[in-house]
Amino acid sequence: MEAIITVVGFLGAGKTTLLKFLANSYINKGWDPFIVLNDYENAHMDAQQLTNKLDLKSIKALSGSCICCSGIMELRDAVNRIPKRKNGITLIEANGTSDACSLLEFLGVGLNERYLPPIQISVVDTKNWQLRGEHNELEWNQIQVSSLIVLTHLEKVTKKRELEVRKDITSCNPTAKIVTLEELNVSLLPELEPTKNTIKKLDHQKAHWSSCSTDLPNLPNTEAIYHICKELPKNILRVKGCTQINNANEYTYFERNPDGEVFIRPFNGIPVTGSKLLTIGPGSTPQTLENTINLSLGTNKIVNT
Repeated sequence: MEAIITVVGFLGAGKTTLLKFLANSYINKGWDPFIVLNDYENAHMDAQQLTNKLDLKSIKALSGSCICCSGIMELRDAVNRIPKRKNGITLIEANGTSDACSLLEFLGVGLNERYLPPIQISVVDTKNWQLRGEHNELEWNQIQVSSLIVLTHLEKVTKKRELEVRKDITSCNPTAKIVTLEELNVSLLPELEPTKNTIKKLDHQKAHWSSCSTDLPNLPNTEAIYHICKELPKNILRVKGCTQINNANEYTYFERNPDGEVFIRPFNGIPVTGSKLLTIGPGSTPQTLENTINLSLGTNKIVNT
C-alpha cells in the first residue's frame, strides 16, 4: 500500500524546504514520490521549483482554494488520480493557513483502498512559535494531530528557547516525535502511526485571509525587489514573485517571509503563468500590489545598473 504524508505549518515555517528534502531523499533511496502542492495563489510557481530531480508530471498544483475545507474534494480527486507506481509515496504540502485537524479528518475519507491512512508532519519555526499574536491559535492547531514535528530556524534561537518550544509542543501533542531536519530519517516516515489525539476545533474562517496576484513587469535590478517587499504592508504575511531582471533571459524568484526577510534566487525554468507578484494576508488587493510596483519602478532610489 502507498503512504500519504501531509506537511503543514505556518507561513514561512519551512514547509517547502522540508518537502524538497523529503522528495530528494526518497528519490535517492529508489522511491517514486508524487507531490501535491496547495496555495491560495499560483501554486504552479512553487511546483516548478521542485523539478530538479522530479518531473513536472509528478507534481500537481492546486491553487485558489483551501484543501482543508472548500478544496478537499479537489484534493481527494487529485490523489485518487495519481498513477500507481512501484515504491510510490505521496507528499502533500498544505497552504500556511490550513486547519491541520480538519485536513487530516477529511482526507482520511474517500481515498482509494491502495492508500494507507494519511500521516501528518508539522513544521515549527522555533523563532516565532506562539509569538504571532492573533495567529497563535492557528499555529497551535497545526500541531495537534501530527505524528512528527520538525523544528526549523534553530540557527536563529538559543538552546533555552529551543527547549521552551519543545516543552510547549509536548504539552499540546504529547505523542508526537520532535526532530530537527538533520535528525529526520525519511525511511521511517511511512511506518509512523496516525495520531489518536483529541483535537480542539478551530474557527477556520479566522485563517481565511485574502490573497491576490498581479502581473509583474521586468525589473531594472534586484534593488527593485527589495523595495517592493519593503513597501508592501507588514500585515501581508507572505510575498512571492518571479520576474526577469534587466532584460536577462533567465528568471529570478523572490519571497518575503513573515519576519520581513527577503530571499532572492534563480527561478527554475520559465514560469508557466508568466511573471507574477503574489501576496497572502490581510490587505492583499490588486490595487495595493499595482501601486507598490508602480512606486518601486518610479522611485528615484531605483536606477539601472
